Amino acid sequence: MDIILLERVEKLGAIGDVVSVKDGYARNYLLPNKKALRANDANKKVFEANRAKIEADNAEKRSSAQAHSGNVEGKQVVLIRASSNSGQLYGSVSVRDIVEALNEQGAEVAKQMIVLERPIKTLGIFDVRVNLHPEVSVTVQVNVARSPDEAELQSQGVDVMAAMFEQDTSGFTEAYDPNAEPGEIVIEEEAPAEGEEQA
Repeated sequence: MDIILLERVEKLGAIGDVVSVKDGYARNYLLPNKKALRANDANKKVFEANRAKIEADNAEKRSSAQAHSGNVEGKQVVLIRASSNSGQLYGSVSVRDIVEALNEQGAEVAKQMIVLERPIKTLGIFDVRVNLHPEVSVTVQVNVARSPDEAELQSQGVDVMAAMFEQDTSGFTEAYDPNAEPGEIVIEEEAPAEGEEQA
């Protein structure tokens, strides 16, 4: 299907470009979201008649998005999640989680602005793109950790998972008594609790 773009669409074109896209993409996304018009003669005339207004509206939206970008650019949000010992999350971080965390910091973003290349399923710090306008995008950091302390370490550049495995290298050690008979279990004597008299 041939369409006329009413705004810049990534990997397609800019305002006024006539491009050919798959019918489903046009019918389900571009046309309902008013990002494009069908490229027929009537719509071409309507577009040309309104082109100056459409471009002026776009410029106005772009400048307000650029002003807003200072409020979002470079923000870091911390999301506390449960994970396995290998750092795999039980579940994944969703776009809604990121939007809620950003909006708590006063960023004022919507779900459709977040561009998540792939689901976040591990601990760590991830760069996430936020499209405030088709021509204005900024990057925020999402810090996924198991506790606020781990999040703080990660933000300082510490690889929490690697540090955890280094601590675990000692392994499990049993109490060892050199005088014990082979096969005898060593029982460590417990100190008497306060208030108890030694027998």
